[in-house]
Amino acid sequence: MCEGDPVNQSWEDRVAAAWASFDDYPEERAHEFRALIDTLVAELPDGSPLGPFERACAWDSTGHSDRAVPLYREALARGLDEASRYKGRRARIQLSSSLRNTGEAEAGVRLLTPELDAPSDELDDAVRACLALCLSALGRDREGLSLVLGALAPHLPRYQRSMASYARALVEPDA
Repeated sequence: MCEGDPVNQSWEDRVAAAWASFDDYPEERAHEFRALIDTLVAELPDGSPLGPFERACAWDSTGHSDRAVPLYREALARGLDEASRYKGRRARIQLSSSLRNTGEAEAGVRLLTPELDAPSDELDDAVRACLALCLSALGRDREGLSLVLGALAPHLPRYQRSMASYARALVEPDA
């Protein structure tokens, strides 16, 4: 059981180690990976938002978006952002992807669009990529392509300005 704080570094390290071993679990052993995550989650205090988040990630990563969606929602409802703003943002990204996979791309767009204005971090490109996939699922390919090009532009060794301009022109013809 985690002592003191709701989660300690030892628990976080063991969760990170479990995820680092994910590729050691082929599809036919996916249930073993989920059981490993469940064992770690069982150490958390009741009501912790980290439990449903880690379980959602495990279901999602083993091909069960439908099982992940309610768990992501539960984690967010329990206050995942307060426990970890980073994991809260990850939950919204992954939830939007799962919503797209389960035919609810519009809900994914509604969930991720506010993230475009959130404080910047290393997840910015993932936000744009998942939002682009949701938009594409809705037949809004130009908007999706604009997001992807805009995310890619800063990473290019040259052409940053022109790619950023092309990205804007896809959705703002007068840009």
